[in-house]
Amino acid sequence: MNHKKSGHFRDIHADHLDLAAARNWMSNICGPHRLDASHPGSVNFQHSGSVLKAMSTTLGCIEYGTDVTIGIEDAEHFNSYSLSLPLSGEQELSIAGRQLHSNPQRGVIVSPNQSQRLSITGDCRKLQVVISSLAMRKTLEEMLQRPTERPLTFEPEMDASDGASASWWRMVRHFNEEMEHSELFGQAVFNRDLERALVKGLILAQPNNYSEELRRCLGEKLPHYLLRARDYLQANAREALRLDDLEQAAGVSRFKLFDGFRKHFGCSPMTYLKHYRLHAVREEILAAGGPRSISEIAMNWGFAHLGRFAGDYRKLFGETPSATQLRLERLSGRP
Repeated sequence: MNHKKSGHFRDIHADHLDLAAARNWMSNICGPHRLDASHPGSVNFQHSGSVLKAMSTTLGCIEYGTDVTIGIEDAEHFNSYSLSLPLSGEQELSIAGRQLHSNPQRGVIVSPNQSQRLSITGDCRKLQVVISSLAMRKTLEEMLQRPTERPLTFEPEMDASDGASASWWRMVRHFNEEMEHSELFGQAVFNRDLERALVKGLILAQPNNYSEELRRCLGEKLPHYLLRARDYLQANAREALRLDDLEQAAGVSRFKLFDGFRKHFGCSPMTYLKHYRLHAVREEILAAGGPRSISEIAMNWGFAHLGRFAGDYRKLFGETPSATQLRLERLSGRP
């Protein structure tokens, strides 16, 4: 039997950080923000958590040790959704003229593209989930089966005592506890699905500006020929694929194939394949846990022209492949 000490499997561990270090630490995770304290010398920041590496979602517990206020003023560059639920203590979110009180029965969402302030009491220890804007957008587009034209905006107050959002928080609690003690939850091939469940579950559980459309479209099914084409592309994504092969797999004309992909996926079949490969490369970079050769990963996914690959990667994800790798190293605490 494996008797590992508590927290052995955590990716993130910060202890006794002062005001400046705490601000820098959380800025690397959430994006740029202000952190102010009425007694700056009393800040005693602690953060213990895990990184779900497929989409860089972080999950864990944080506390500041004194009353602090977080301000999101450069909202355009705050690049994540930060969800928190106090396990003890309280916090208050000020957004769009509303004052939202948060306690163990009521969580809040600090979202990108919105100016807001979050005041946290010194005795507040809270469960926190940080999901990147990119991960949220891509998951939403997969669910809608089309590109999105406006940012995903949630109702910022989350009920943690009843309903679908409470069920989501119970799932977060369970994942967080298991990740602290279980090696299984640290396996990339396993926690990739957990991460997708967290992001999809949030989009479905918490009211947002796409909720009505999701209710409509999730009842719709893709045509069988598109399912065949999509499954063929994904199963053979590492190979040099031709449109003739895809037409044969789908069993329809090229015109119908292109029309179906544009209608349901918002792009051509080859663009869909390129994006699928780019996401696969990103997942491997994040799951590698070390300085594995990005060129090797890219070539294994069919990218023969590495300069073009790097440009396409940056266009899709907003950062270079090496920046993705370096950010993971910072989150994991590696030098």
